[in-house]
Amino acid sequence: MSTPDSLLKLAAVLESRKGGDPAASYVARLFSKGDDAILKKIGEEATEVVMAAKDTRHGGDASKLVGEVADLWFHSLVLLAHFDLGPADVIAELERREGLSGLEEKARRTQ
Repeated sequence: MSTPDSLLKLAAVLESRKGGDPAASYVARLFSKGDDAILKKIGEEATEVVMAAKDTRHGGDASKLVGEVADLWFHSLVLLAHFDLGPADVIAELERREGLSGLEEKARRTQ
């Protein structure tokens, strides 16, 4: 598994916004407000994913679900960047888990 180029490009843009002008960049504004603001935004986006999924389940427009997941991924990448992490770190963790059952992986985390 490799990190898709689009995620790497986005991660590079997010890194470039660190220390940027909060009045000129939404991401710079999030960084300037700190991780609590980023976490709040992730919570909002996660809720919107849930609502869009429920709408899709009942015949709603699936593209709205895709859009909300994109927003969640975006803000998750902002959080990773805030902590000097990126998509490659997440891909590495998924690769580490490859071949493990979900139940086995979860049991390892509780030990």
